[in-house]
Amino acid sequence: DADKEGFLRNATTLIQTMGRAARHLDGHVIMYADKLTRSMENAIKETERRRNVQIAYNRQHQITPASIIKAIKKTDLSSFKKEKISKWYSYNPDDIVDESKLPVPERIGRLTKHMERAVHDLQFEKALWFREQILQLKRTVV
Repeated sequence: DADKEGFLRNATTLIQTMGRAARHLDGHVIMYADKLTRSMENAIKETERRRNVQIAYNRQHQITPASIIKAIKKTDLSSFKKEKISKWYSYNPDDIVDESKLPVPERIGRLTKHMERAVHDLQFEKALWFREQILQLKRTVV
């Protein structure tokens, strides 16, 4: 949906997304679109310009791009941080009890937590579904 202008489809965010794929040595970007938008065109031109600058720099300094290989470090978090992280990750949106019997404000609170967790997990469609449920409940309260 690269040709859908607007949120997350402007030239800047397309460049950022393309750059993330390009971090991998064999990374490729495929933009699905029915038409070439100005944002796509600008992003492609800027990416090509940056690539040419990088290639020239690599040649000048005799650099051959390669993936990094390093060991995974064992982190030593304080017990306070571990507790905060475990509370966040122990929350499972699939552990939904029969929330229909809860008071509306509490249901909205739970749905908000589900929505925030979905956003954290980059499950935006799921987050939108939770948001719609919240809005529907708020309309019933008014």
